[in-house]
Amino acid sequence: MFKHCARYNYLACIYLAGMVFFTLFRLAETMAYCATTEGPDDFGGLYGIALWKGFRFDTAVSAYVLALPLLMMIAGEMARIKKRWYYAIAHYAAMALYTVCFFACAADIPYFCYFFTRLDNVALTWMDDFATSASMIVSEPMYMVYLIVFIAVAVGWWLLGRVLYRRVLLAHLDEEPLGYGWSITIAVVLLGLGFLGMRGKLTKIPMRVSTAYFCNDPFLNQIGLNPVFTFMKSVEGAGKSSNQELTLASAAEAAEVLREQQAWPVDSTLAEAGLRLPENTNVVVVLMESLSAYKTSLQAPSASLSPCLDSLMGRAMTFRETWSAGIHTHNGIYATLYGHPALMARNIMKYTPMPTMCGLPQRLSENGYSTAYFMAHDEDFDGMRGFLFQNGFDFVVGQHSYPRSEVVGTWGIPDHMLFDHALEHCDSMAAKGPFFACVMTCSDHGPYIVPEGTSFRSEQEDKTKRVSEYADWSIGRFVRMAEQKPWFGNTLFVFVADHGASIDHDYDLSLAYNRVPLIFYAPGRIEPHYVDRLAQQIDIAPTILGLLGIDNSGKMMGVDLMHVRRPFAFFSADDKIGVVDGELFYLYRAKQEGRESLYRYKERSTEDIVDRHSALAADMKRYAFGIIQASQQMLKEGSTACNK
Repeated sequence: MFKHCARYNYLACIYLAGMVFFTLFRLAETMAYCATTEGPDDFGGLYGIALWKGFRFDTAVSAYVLALPLLMMIAGEMARIKKRWYYAIAHYAAMALYTVCFFACAADIPYFCYFFTRLDNVALTWMDDFATSASMIVSEPMYMVYLIVFIAVAVGWWLLGRVLYRRVLLAHLDEEPLGYGWSITIAVVLLGLGFLGMRGKLTKIPMRVSTAYFCNDPFLNQIGLNPVFTFMKSVEGAGKSSNQELTLASAAEAAEVLREQQAWPVDSTLAEAGLRLPENTNVVVVLMESLSAYKTSLQAPSASLSPCLDSLMGRAMTFRETWSAGIHTHNGIYATLYGHPALMARNIMKYTPMPTMCGLPQRLSENGYSTAYFMAHDEDFDGMRGFLFQNGFDFVVGQHSYPRSEVVGTWGIPDHMLFDHALEHCDSMAAKGPFFACVMTCSDHGPYIVPEGTSFRSEQEDKTKRVSEYADWSIGRFVRMAEQKPWFGNTLFVFVADHGASIDHDYDLSLAYNRVPLIFYAPGRIEPHYVDRLAQQIDIAPTILGLLGIDNSGKMMGVDLMHVRRPFAFFSADDKIGVVDGELFYLYRAKQEGRESLYRYKERSTEDIVDRHSALAADMKRYAFGIIQASQQMLKEGSTACNK
């Protein structure tokens, strides 16, 4: 049958040849990197995995390159077209597009060796001064070498393409074609494969830059990427309105606000000021999906959906007035682990190139801790896997690491099973030394599923409330199981929501979406009590490090809650920014021409008093805008890494 498929045989040959060329470029890039770095000569047997990742990314790029030729070949097969000029168009389109891709691969080698990041839209800035850039390339011998290599590859590619075009396609074009039944079947299969190749994955989340990340070696995580893929993704991301740079304050004003925060005095009168945990205390952070303070006794003492968490708060140090950075999971992860605020609607974890942070996992890893992150769902959701591997985690464990039989819906495995897997992994880490684990729950996120086959029982008729109670039950079960572990007595547990839920609607920014519980649990080491001072997610990492006596490196935007009183706490909901001082709530609406309001939120008053307290509103706005802008400036300058 295949001898009658000259059109498709030709495409298959072009695809395979393109894949070989991509692989050769990847091998050349590896050798160039190893020749210009003091890194290891081997990669612990993991290079083969990186090559497999590379195969998938190269296939994705090839699927886009061959999309037009494939459609033309299918049309030619169906219409029995035998005109050579028709196929010449498809041939030259494929050859030219692959040539552009190979140019990107050649340019990526010196780019990667210099910047240690794959080709991205930043390279376009060189076009602002083309003459200078061209002079740099001509004047640098190694750049000329790569240019010559590209020219040689391009010539070889076109010669090979000419042979394939003549011998595989044109030489068999006049042979008897397949019947229409077979032709249609093959066309449908090829279109399906092409679409799958573009997506790169069978799962509902298509392949992203983060898909290449599988370990804590930054070179291996990046070498599998295709530079055409990273370049196009970075251009796409830069074009999204949600990724445009914020202009809330000038760089000078932002720096001044940050300096003022860093000068806040240490308050030795605070009850927690002398609190210190022993060296090498394990740390477990539980990020609880959508667990608003309004679901707990903190805000709903008579209608709490969290009896287990309420009981835990009575045995721990609990901050009553804690605010999440934003309203998305990626906001909660980013702020809690790395001490930086949400930049309104921007998802930092999807940035290309991916930023390097100096947060809790990095600082603990530098002090001898094993680090692991556990999630219930697909590891690539929201760009998590790549970002977490890039930023301090030895292990990122998600849906693909669990038995398929445990997956119950969109969000992977249920919470109680997630905790079981996390505890098992913690046992193995504890046997080797101190460890840091972050567990991100997900059951309390729609579509809601209450798993069967457990001892959990609920009398709630509302499914959303029933799921919230199940999520709370899972936390209680986890704490009870952890208390039986030999490493429990040497462990600090921190419980905080990634964000809340839109429960109250007093204002056009739901405070319940940002007000969350924050619990520090270490029996025998931290006395149970409630703290009424303001707290933010960005304070969690510096506070944990302070409790452990580890320097936070000054790269985080939060404060140590054990020693500093913050006058304001701020948070965002994409296009809105909120600031509270414990009594008043300032609200800024970016999409309403910056309209501002001030409310007495403790009284749930909807009277706007901004005109009567304009000076205070200005102070609240200046502080929040300054810290957010300072955070963006650090990202822009690339100064968020520990060694910058």
